[in-house]
Amino acid sequence: MAMNKKALQSAIALAGVSAFALTACTGPSGGATASGSAGGGGSITYGTTDKVVTLDPAGSYDAGSFMVMNQVYPFLLNAKPGTADSSPDIAESASFTTPTEYTVKLKSGLKFANGHALTASDVKFSIDRVVKIADDNGPASLLGNLASVAVKDDTTVVFTLKQGNDQVFPGVLASNAGPIVDEEVFPADKLMSDDEIVKAKPFAGQYTIESYKKNELISLKVNPDYKGLLGKPANDGATIKYYADSNNLKLDVQQGNIDVAGRSLTATDAADLDKDSKVKVHKGPGGELRYIVFNFDTMPFGAKAPDADPAKALAVRQAMADVVDRDAIATQVYKGTYLPAYSVVPDGFVGAIKPLKDMYGDGNGKPSLDNAKKAFSDAGVSAPVNLKLQYNPDHYGKSSGDEYAMIKEQLEKSGLFKVDLQSTEWVTYSKDRTKDVYPVYQLGWFPDYSDADNYLTPFFIPGNFLKNHYENPTVTDLIKKQLTTVDKSEREKVLGDAQTAVAKDLPTLPLLQGAQLMVSGADVKGVDQTLDASFKTRLGLISK
Repeated sequence: MAMNKKALQSAIALAGVSAFALTACTGPSGGATASGSAGGGGSITYGTTDKVVTLDPAGSYDAGSFMVMNQVYPFLLNAKPGTADSSPDIAESASFTTPTEYTVKLKSGLKFANGHALTASDVKFSIDRVVKIADDNGPASLLGNLASVAVKDDTTVVFTLKQGNDQVFPGVLASNAGPIVDEEVFPADKLMSDDEIVKAKPFAGQYTIESYKKNELISLKVNPDYKGLLGKPANDGATIKYYADSNNLKLDVQQGNIDVAGRSLTATDAADLDKDSKVKVHKGPGGELRYIVFNFDTMPFGAKAPDADPAKALAVRQAMADVVDRDAIATQVYKGTYLPAYSVVPDGFVGAIKPLKDMYGDGNGKPSLDNAKKAFSDAGVSAPVNLKLQYNPDHYGKSSGDEYAMIKEQLEKSGLFKVDLQSTEWVTYSKDRTKDVYPVYQLGWFPDYSDADNYLTPFFIPGNFLKNHYENPTVTDLIKKQLTTVDKSEREKVLGDAQTAVAKDLPTLPLLQGAQLMVSGADVKGVDQTLDASFKTRLGLISK
């Protein structure tokens, strides 16, 4: 463990339909208020099927891990409840002092739960560490425009950017790349285990972790020293309980055994709970996108396949885009809680367009077998193509099995594909997908900040989060250009051009975007406050 002692987006708000996170709240009564002050003994219990990969911010880029991080780690910037706007959290101020310099001034007297002072040195250490470790499952790709981090004094840090006028950098600091960790605890060049982290208590968020049994039970204690934007929690503590099966999660919600149930319940569960008089269904903005990823090395005719041929590989991707029936999946599997997606950027984000609707299928969003056959014929592909398709049965909800069974059926019904469908649990899946284990596989995305860029930069620039060996200089240039385009109308055009260029290559095949849902008990307060376009679950807002 490192012991280097310290020397004493403005994001664009989302309006529209996007993600699917289900939360339900009922349970034993408590005395908390929703005003931000602890209410005298009331605590809440949050249940979820969404697993933690790691508590180390440098090694995770998933909703399950980030949900816990949001409770226990401090951020320079955060979103005010009810908005997606980035505002100072443990920072006193944050602004561009030049087009390429973003200066953050910390509040005075900050400290971690272990007693160590939290200074600008910790900030530099935390951000530099994410970049240095560059873990395959980490958020380093979000910091691609960062040139350096400098400590001016104990409370002042300056971020120097490669390109000026970065329109999303404040949002990045409030995202997965932004948790501030204790440099006296974390090693600078490797990940730290969850048990070591919990033992060292390097927390400075609303809560600290009192006890930890990975993906079974986490006990959170209110942190009296938190000086951030969110204030004191509205409850006196929280417990996170993990479920292997969504049926048990739903049962505990209905029986009042837990106060908050999060991802993931099925669409059928949501419909049933909507009829339950003991609970209330809430709706709000979201940002989840569901899609298929193509590994450009190992997919059929990929770069490392014995019969490698980029034209044939593209034809395979095009034919899949031509025959998949998004509407059937959305209505039959998800009962309308998801909608068809025709771009890598969901509807509702500024700059979102629908290039796949025009380019594939019948041109109106419906499948076209004729166009799929033509793609094969033009490239000289012989049918059927053997396709290894992988999906995850737990991280994206129980309905993933039905979703991918339908995709397999649609692909095989065309006569163009023979599909070998396999599934793997998330903890293994999240690691294997970056190691070329899966030629074609399921992935989903919850945004880090409410801007179309968050569906472009992490996925399609060199060294991207997908690790699928895709790279196109034209796409890279367009993504970089939109980041620094100040004129809003011009930026929208560049965002559209980037989406069209990606759609031509099809490194991913967008399928669905969901409607965010939350379900609460009648005696629970604060649910609507955490259901906003920041996409952050804030347990501190919820009380009974």
